[in-house]
Amino acid sequence: MTDPIEKLREFGYDLPAAKAPVASYVPVTRSGNLIYVSGQISSDENGVVQGRLGDNMNVVQGGNAAELCAVNIMAQVVHIAGVPLHEIKQILKLTVLVASASDFTEQHLVANGASNLFVGVLGDKGKHARAAFGVVALPLGAAVEIDAVIEV
Repeated sequence: MTDPIEKLREFGYDLPAAKAPVASYVPVTRSGNLIYVSGQISSDENGVVQGRLGDNMNVVQGGNAAELCAVNIMAQVVHIAGVPLHEIKQILKLTVLVASASDFTEQHLVANGASNLFVGVLGDKGKHARAAFGVVALPLGAAVEIDAVIEV
């Protein structure tokens, strides 16, 4: 398998620095071989990707925002948990929160942005269980927030 960092670059991303928490929590906890990554919002070097699906964002834009969440999860694993991406045994579970208009029902398609990136970077180790929810609002006006449970 190609090095996960190289695969991430093939998708157009460099691994960023880990984002600092914006409230009273830690970004990562570990219990044995499980890493729990706190919700990572859709943000990059340009700031928070804000919006509401079905209102001022479409599914493609939402999927791109979800990709950013996945990249930020990987940054937390590497920089805070101290685990290189190649040492991940399995992405076990993602919980995807999508800021959505009341009649928007394609949260699962938005979540595919993150799911597809994890599989693209980690292969079968990136396959996971998942839940996707529509919510009225997310911190800092983010379009998407995702947390993760990862086995190492």
